[in-house]
Amino acid sequence: MRLFVAIMPPQAVLDELEAAVAPLRPAWPALRWTGPSAWHLTLAFLGEVGEDTAAALAPRLGRAAHRHPSLPLSFAGAGAFPAAGRARVLWAGIRGDRPALTALARSVAAGARRAGAPPADEGRRFLPHVTLARCREPANVRGLVAALDGYAGTTWTAAEIHLIRSYTGPAQRYETVGTWPLRDEHGEDG
Repeated sequence: MRLFVAIMPPQAVLDELEAAVAPLRPAWPALRWTGPSAWHLTLAFLGEVGEDTAAALAPRLGRAAHRHPSLPLSFAGAGAFPAAGRARVLWAGIRGDRPALTALARSVAAGARRAGAPPADEGRRFLPHVTLARCREPANVRGLVAALDGYAGTTWTAAEIHLIRSYTGPAQRYETVGTWPLRDEHGEDG
């Protein structure tokens, strides 16, 4: 099964971001736009994982989550991979305690490794984002990045991590297969 570990933003902040993105879509029909139901903050993409390894992930991810406090986050600005002038991916950025978020992503990746599922994105620098659109061919999305540059969403609290199964194909969908709380500010489970 194809798995990743993510933080799922609350619906209200997804709706805010959708309100900012929706008016931009008609001018960019060549992009494959994602919508709020697909928006998540990936901590570790694991790729194809067998049933035994998937079962071994649960306790490891639970321990990783328990080591880290809940985090205030917000959507802010935009960017593109590999660059706005030749983009394959348009994304919204994340504002918050980036060192703490990076530490959480590292713990999740280490837990996955110990469970036998080395993250497919291991070795890449962690850049927290939410994918807004993909491009089949490199595209110049500088105008989109500029249009979203000043975007600053409402702050929300990331209080848990999720193990998500991705079903690919024409009707791509996601299924949550596990959820673990982060510590609250007082060091207790959140």
